[in-house]
This record gives sequence, structure tokens and C-alpha cells, in this order.
Amino acid sequence: MARRNDHTREELVNMTLEQVKNFLDEHPHHELSLRKVAAMIGYVPSTLVNVFGNYNLLLLHAVAQTLDELFQQAELCVRDSTSSQQALRNLAFCYLDFATAHPYRWQLIFQHTMNGEDLPEWQTDRIDNMTGMLEALIGQINSDMSDEQVLEASRVIWAGVHGITLLTVDDKLFTSSPVDGKALINNLLDTYLNSWHK
Repeated sequence: MARRNDHTREELVNMTLEQVKNFLDEHPHHELSLRKVAAMIGYVPSTLVNVFGNYNLLLLHAVAQTLDELFQQAELCVRDSTSSQQALRNLAFCYLDFATAHPYRWQLIFQHTMNGEDLPEWQTDRIDNMTGMLEALIGQINSDMSDEQVLEASRVIWAGVHGITLLTVDDKLFTSSPVDGKALINNLLDTYLNSWHK
């Protein structure tokens, strides 16, 4: 068993999050535990508590890592677009593609709870970055909208894309013939975009 001083705090954080990420590539988070994570890196659970504060915060760091990756991919998708409308579509497709490629990591983002604790600022900043990207695109597409209208439209679109993504990842669309999640997202966005340009 490794001792606390065998690695720096930063090394322990990186080792731990890498092991959690690898585990979530194959298994859902509810099969994980503090004891399991500690065993993976050769430390005792109390060491991880000293480093992260508690198991809940350890998982929140894993969520943050996932959000960082999703944000980086989303930025690339949006940057490579030829118009704001195309960027909105690419952002939605990126969300679906990421969730499909990393279902257990993506599910943890929404299944993780703070158990009554406040969400740390470093996590709310990440969420604001993701929602801000969507709000900015909607504001560019429809400049006549007020801030409140942009906010509402962004949440409706995100809820629709999230719902399609969730049902696609869980294979719960309940159709007799195969349905493509991207086709459903196109349907949703076409309806919105057409209503804005009447």
C-alpha cells in the first residue's frame, strides 16, 4: 500500500480521476465506491478523503473533468461552423455524440447530487460556460430577443436536445423502426429556427 507522501496532492488527484474515468468507460458510477477507487491507486480511503474532502466531492471532480472535455469538443464544433444556425446544430450534435461515446460519464453529470451542500463555484462556472455558449448562439440567430427570451429559449432547446439524447443513450425511444437521434434533433431545431424567421 502506497503512503501519502509517495505522491504529491496533484499527482494523487490526477491518478484518482484517471482511474475513475477509466472505470466509467465501462461501468456505471453506482458500481464504484471510495474503497474501490482507493484500491485502484493503492491507497487507503482516508487518503482520498484528505485529498478531496469526501467521496461526493471526488465524484464532482470527475464530473468537472467530463464537462471540461465536453466543453472543449463543443468549442471545436461551434468554431468550425459556417453560420450561427449551423453552430447551434453542431453544438446539439456534439452533445449527442459525446453522450453516446461516453454514456456512463455523461449520466454521472446528471445523476450526481450534492446531498444538500452548495455546488462549488468552480463547478457552477463550468455549467455557466456550457449554457452561455448556447445562449450566445441563440442571441446571434435572433437578435430581436430580450435576454429573458434568450434564456427561456435556450433552456427549452437544451431540454429537448437533452431528452432526445437521454432516450437515445438509454435506447428508450420505443419505435418499431430505428430512429436517428440526430434526425430528431434536426426536427426540433428546424421547428424553432423556422418560427424565428417567419
